[in-house]
Amino acid sequence: MGGGKETPRQKMVGLMYLVLMALLALNVTKAVLDAFVAIEKNLHSGAIAQLDRGDSAILALKQEMNDPNPEKVKKVKYYLTMAEKINALSAARIEEIDKIKIDCMEKMGEIIAPKDKSEEAIVWVPYNKAKDPNRPALLNLMAVQAKDGYDVPMHEIIGEDLAPVTGSGKELWANYIKYRTDLCNTLGTYDVPGGKSYKFKVEAINKYKDNVELEKLVDKMIDKNGTGYNFQEDREVLKEIYIKLTKNEFEEFEGLQMHWIARTFDHSPIVAAMCSLTALQQEILAARATALNHIKGKVSTGEYSFNKVMAIAYGPQIANSNDEVEIGVMMAAFDSDNQPTVTGPGAITVADGRGTLKVKVSGGNEMVLNGTVAIKKKSGEMKTEPWTHTIKIMKPQGTVSLPEMNVLYRGYNNKVEGVASGYDQTILAGNGVTLTKSGTGYIGKPGQGRECSITVSGKNSVTNKTVSLGVFKFRVSNLPPPAVYLGTIATGSSVGRSAVASMTRLFAKYPPEIPLSATFDVSAWEVTVSGAPRSIQGTGATLSAEAQSLLKQAKAGSKISISAKYKGMGYAGNMASIITVQ
Repeated sequence: MGGGKETPRQKMVGLMYLVLMALLALNVTKAVLDAFVAIEKNLHSGAIAQLDRGDSAILALKQEMNDPNPEKVKKVKYYLTMAEKINALSAARIEEIDKIKIDCMEKMGEIIAPKDKSEEAIVWVPYNKAKDPNRPALLNLMAVQAKDGYDVPMHEIIGEDLAPVTGSGKELWANYIKYRTDLCNTLGTYDVPGGKSYKFKVEAINKYKDNVELEKLVDKMIDKNGTGYNFQEDREVLKEIYIKLTKNEFEEFEGLQMHWIARTFDHSPIVAAMCSLTALQQEILAARATALNHIKGKVSTGEYSFNKVMAIAYGPQIANSNDEVEIGVMMAAFDSDNQPTVTGPGAITVADGRGTLKVKVSGGNEMVLNGTVAIKKKSGEMKTEPWTHTIKIMKPQGTVSLPEMNVLYRGYNNKVEGVASGYDQTILAGNGVTLTKSGTGYIGKPGQGRECSITVSGKNSVTNKTVSLGVFKFRVSNLPPPAVYLGTIATGSSVGRSAVASMTRLFAKYPPEIPLSATFDVSAWEVTVSGAPRSIQGTGATLSAEAQSLLKQAKAGSKISISAKYKGMGYAGNMASIITVQ
């Protein structure tokens, strides 16, 4: 259309194309603006949902005022005062933002008088400071005539130039940052009735590279409050609120360092500006709801009162290397103002919602403890439940081993005992040796091999789990032969004539240095006295009259030789003894 010769028909076609493109552009713009209307409506619904969440927390707190515990009521009153302060902080910001919305539309010439949700009315439900100060006004942006108007929002909120911000946005930003500070300081600074006092101080963080850096900066700011701060209970909530209310104040935009207010409202159509302002209200009400629910948690609600939680891990207190153990982990809730009543044996202390019993373990293989635990409901009624706990008793013992003395004797009832430390049952199993249970131990009888072994296993009677703890090797030997005794006189002794003359019997037994409980019998014997013409022989253990007469004839310096046959454990054999007469 702009150059060259064109026929009237070509000019008409070109004009029609131009009109068509303009109409399409208008339709696109209208669709975009209508989309902002829908977005603002959804943001307002989200804000109301957060409002209701916070209101529910306050209602639950007020219901706690009916608790029969006067200490609890005192605590509730204190936290309700905190809640009212938070309410007031939020309401001031909601009112301020609603005022900016209405001022902008009025200066654009929009009719804002409410008309009971008529299609022509912009304000369907006005802001009501007296009755519901935290509820934003409900607007019908579809009724706005100049939805694409941006001059007024820019001028009113930003000011004459993009930098510095001089319009209502300057105060809006300052109050938004102050709200973050006041809310966090209020939530983190308090005196627990009858308990500790906490003080929290906020520092301004309005510049950060990304969310990772922001989290680090907030953590550092919280840490500056010192170890005395109530980290476990308040830290994560304060961190969450602070981060959600934090924005980069200045960022580069089209080559300029622009304030958040300028970046947000520069050439922003009125409906888009309303969306941004409603989004701020939603953020404020979300922070309010989080704070109020945290305060409610410091008191409790429901049939049973809980205001604190703690992590509890429980499991076996004794375990052996390479054991597989189970550890239970749970979150326990309790009311620091309503401690349970615990009964049971031993000394009992109650703190942090649980009773601790100290008892001395005694008895046989196990000790069964029982008692009751009771907690008071909000109605004043006591809820009582029985409890029981079984302790497997491990008998403390120590052992000393002599590896060189690891010998089992054939034909002998070898006494064998084992210790499986950390288990309430000890089990022995033999290879090359037969083990028979006897009392608390075993009787071991080895075979004909030169070696045997015994395996020690421990069993947990609660889990029925058996674990092998080691294999121990033993040499196998025949029983050593016994020594022959003339009465009480051992071989190699030097005794007087009267002692020798008084003995009438022979014994086959081990000397004291052999600590085996083996018994033997003398089956035959022969007695010789040096200088006597002949020896005397006999059977059984008792000396004959002739042999006793021979002993009485022994003179000083004589040697008495005794040889005897024995039988008993192990094998039968011969033994000998020489006694010197003094």
